[in-house]
Amino acid sequence: MFTGIVTDIGTISDLEQEGDLRVRIQTGYDTSGIDMGASIASDGVCLTVVDLGPDWYDVQVSAETVSKTNLSAWAVGRRVNLERALRVGDELGGHIVSGHVDGVAEVVSVVDEGDSTRVQLRAPEGLARFIAPKGSVALNGTSLTVNEVQGDVFGINFIPHTKEVTTWGDVAVGDAVNLEIDTLARYVARLAEAG
Repeated sequence: MFTGIVTDIGTISDLEQEGDLRVRIQTGYDTSGIDMGASIASDGVCLTVVDLGPDWYDVQVSAETVSKTNLSAWAVGRRVNLERALRVGDELGGHIVSGHVDGVAEVVSVVDEGDSTRVQLRAPEGLARFIAPKGSVALNGTSLTVNEVQGDVFGINFIPHTKEVTTWGDVAVGDAVNLEIDTLARYVARLAEAG
């Protein structure tokens, strides 16, 4: 369980296909406090730590996860948003995020507005109905508020702080973005379907 509040920006330092994809992520986290088997959201994908070093951790990624996320675009040098799993007593600063990506959205517009940046994304088929104005989404692991929705396109506004402490300062048209819809929206839709 996560909140979508990014606490570090990691860098992919190695990728190796060995049955599953093995990825090494350089981090600013104190890795002596990370347990083997711990869950760390990496660009919003809950991944399990399988090895540790002084300033890095390794994860194994199944072909299923690669096919459902933007991890197929990961390359050495890519920066990724990181968040460690919640512990009892941690602040819930964003919203409840599972780290289970629902689909990949595409950035269709990036426009600076003052110091902020407005980004429009196209939701994958079938997921747009779960996205509502002033609702929450997790994009590449970042808890964000939706500004507007028009069909399958929705808008997000990034303030300078968010662009500085996440990878959102690097956003570009055409980027593939991991999208996790709000858990509450999923249950509300399910109840509405049940009548």
